Amino acid sequence: MYRTKGYLNTSSFSPALIFILFSALFLSTTFFWACAPIEPTPLQHAALEPAAESVEAEKNVEIIEEITPPEPEQTESQEIAKLENLGDWEEGKPQEVAPEEEVTYDFPVTMNKQVEFYLDFFQNEQRNSFARWLARSARYMPMVKKRLAEAGLPLDLAYLPLIESGYNLTAYSRAHAAGPWQFIRATGRHYGLKIDEYVDERRDPEKATQAAISYLSNLYEEFGSWQLAVAGYNAGEGKIHRAIKQYKTKNFWELAKGRYLRLETKRYVPKLIAAIMIAKDPEKYGFSSIDAEPILEYEVVGVPRWTSLQAVALACEVELEDIHNLNRELRRAITPPFPATYPLKVPVGKKTLVAQRLPKTRAVVTTKYRNHQVKKGETLSRICKQYNLNKTTLLKANNLSYEQLAIGQHLRIPYQITTYKLLTDTQLAKLNTPAAAPENLVLHKVQPGETVGGLAQRYNVPIHMVAAWNDISDPRRIRAGQQLAFYLQDADNAAEDNQPLTTVALEESTYYLVKGGDSLWSIAQKFESTPEEIKELNQIQGDTIYPGLKLIIRATADIGT
Repeated sequence: MYRTKGYLNTSSFSPALIFILFSALFLSTTFFWACAPIEPTPLQHAALEPAAESVEAEKNVEIIEEITPPEPEQTESQEIAKLENLGDWEEGKPQEVAPEEEVTYDFPVTMNKQVEFYLDFFQNEQRNSFARWLARSARYMPMVKKRLAEAGLPLDLAYLPLIESGYNLTAYSRAHAAGPWQFIRATGRHYGLKIDEYVDERRDPEKATQAAISYLSNLYEEFGSWQLAVAGYNAGEGKIHRAIKQYKTKNFWELAKGRYLRLETKRYVPKLIAAIMIAKDPEKYGFSSIDAEPILEYEVVGVPRWTSLQAVALACEVELEDIHNLNRELRRAITPPFPATYPLKVPVGKKTLVAQRLPKTRAVVTTKYRNHQVKKGETLSRICKQYNLNKTTLLKANNLSYEQLAIGQHLRIPYQITTYKLLTDTQLAKLNTPAAAPENLVLHKVQPGETVGGLAQRYNVPIHMVAAWNDISDPRRIRAGQQLAFYLQDADNAAEDNQPLTTVALEESTYYLVKGGDSLWSIAQKFESTPEEIKELNQIQGDTIYPGLKLIIRATADIGT
């Protein structure tokens, strides 16, 4: 039976909790990106015990979107050629069901030679595919029929995704229609589906089903016929309206006899009828050993924006693919920037575990290298574009000081992998102490022209983690003067390597590392400033500071005084 479990909202996560969730202790192999690095004054690093568990992903964790051609579309030309050989279309007769048979229909089922063609086609040429569609549909059928019943629509419409996509959530057609119900962008958005660079709700089985129900309801209201409604679902209501106007009939089979409707649309209705007949009585048509997929079940937990699905999988003690399969609407392996708390689906029984363990996860980003052999005609710029690198990065990774390349030369191409680890209670306690909480904190004052992407490259961290650390909803929008926090593993080394470029204009500002006994008043006196100015520059609430905190100071005195 289809179930949606309870919803746990964790939008009340504190900033410290979000820090623990996303803070990274990384860069086991270090290289620095294009612009010369910056000059952080890091806080003292506190040693941690080995993490209790870890999971590593070698693949790109930013993009996980999967698209596949709709299986029903792959035999289109074959179907059309055979249908053309059948000759004229005929209305046929309503399918009669013997009283003793258990099968009934609430969609108008008609028997004619076109329907008989598809009954034969599904049992023979497309037998293996149709069996796979039936197996896949079992996962979603209880949910779809429940929604149809609630809307007062024929339950037989639940078989429409069989001929649209084979009930494949990742189906993407030549016409750019996506998901099990094959919505194009415009129609999907018109019926309330969110489609952007992070989310494509056409692939959400429940939301797409609700959108399809709304669309089919409107079509039926327009035409007063379910056969015309599904024909309109395929061709668009405008096409059906024009056919009705031209032939002066609302009988689909009469319209099909004419030449106005394309064969691709004409075949849609008999194909659906045949699919309904087989799906409702599979054994009669030779489909007696369907290995049905398990029914869709899950729980919902609210997680912060920019949460990695890998971290959730670790907290759940399941594979990344298990989380991905429940959240196919996500185009990346992270939750989107909006809303601030995302309702993420997790396996049944894992909701409480996620709430308890997700704040204890941390990410470790390391750099690895792949080999590239220079080919004739290749330039450094072309290779950088191929691997989304900049020239300085590639030159440094290969200890080169010039751009000239030789054919056959081997280059090391750097790329990142992310490992997620689960902190022990001891590690978590250390991170929660005032002296250890900012142990790897590096503050960066944004300069004109800087971007989150560029800073992420410079510090060798994923963009989504920079956004998470700083609660940035849109990484494309930061402003000059904004202060960003970075949590780095080897911040001491970063300070040594990052001397050439400063995070703030040194003629105006500098850094001061808070020592024992310091107060805002004493620091302000030392630098001829005021406590209020220091708090404004560093976005400090209240008057409490602690040893190890790095402050931005408008420099009017020597920092060593």
